[in-house]
Amino acid sequence: MREIRANGKTYRLPNVQNPFQEEMYIHLINWKWQYITKKEGYYRNEPYDAILPESVREDLPVIYPDVVDTLKRHRENFPFKLHQHFHHMVSSQAANANLFLPVLLNPRVNEVFKQLKPDFAELAVDKLDNGFQIEFWGASDGSGLLGDHTKRSGTDSDIAIAYYSNKRELCLWLIEHKLTEKEFTECHASTSKGRETNHHDCNRAFSEILENKGNCYYHDVRHFRYWDITEKHQKFFINHAQHKNCPFRSGANQLWRNQLLAFSLEDDDPKTYRNVYFSVVRHPGNISLNKTINEYTNLIGNNERFSTFTSTDVIKAAETLNDTELNKWITWYQELYNLG
Repeated sequence: MREIRANGKTYRLPNVQNPFQEEMYIHLINWKWQYITKKEGYYRNEPYDAILPESVREDLPVIYPDVVDTLKRHRENFPFKLHQHFHHMVSSQAANANLFLPVLLNPRVNEVFKQLKPDFAELAVDKLDNGFQIEFWGASDGSGLLGDHTKRSGTDSDIAIAYYSNKRELCLWLIEHKLTEKEFTECHASTSKGRETNHHDCNRAFSEILENKGNCYYHDVRHFRYWDITEKHQKFFINHAQHKNCPFRSGANQLWRNQLLAFSLEDDDPKTYRNVYFSVVRHPGNISLNKTINEYTNLIGNNERFSTFTSTDVIKAAETLNDTELNKWITWYQELYNLG
């Protein structure tokens, strides 16, 4: 923890931050002090100004007030884990709910999403929970479609949105939301304590791993289905030959796993979802993610099954409706996340 002075105030912040992260932390702390409390929260017994104290957490003050009850009911019907830092002003999980729930619950939701996804015709309110599910991993028990789900970890998308396309086909839209993170979740196979250095080789190329999937610790020891699914859909990763080593060792790992989840949903139950797409939405000021996004986009040859957009794109789409309820949310959201 470090202390800095800005705007005549002292802020307790994490030790290492890039300029965007520091700016967002200071802005969100100011918002917390103005609208919630000036009391600090704690992480590992250290005080941090961006964390909410236990005394105010029950009412979810970091969530848009009009959707708090819906979020609580949703979690009862479709249980999901609150992230360790959900009660943190920079929580991406909370920001994800704040960005999508007000739109999903609005009667004019279709008009908004049509502007973000060209094939979107109508929210499939008869699927999932009125058309959406937070922390979606495609199963209700077991280890999931990728075989990697446990009580503490596993592949999931921050939100899944079921919809009917212009062709009246039932489709699913998986979305990963990022707020201030400077990188996507990286692969930890190369640092696992159970890894055999003379056998599990992350320096192998894509084609070499497919020839001997045992080179990957996650396949050989953990029995995750990553490379089995990749083998079936290897043409999707059209430019893999440009990578001398495994292309999924760094931030592209999370993008890869979400893409594999999309493939699995189509393969395992094609009668349910005709097409499953995957997108990343980020704060427009978070340019640290661009390098990984660009590398992954190149790896898959700009395939339309993966796309990116920003929270500002969602706001702009909603603004075109000039809807009273949406305008109220837009004002709140822009102030909270510094998008004015």
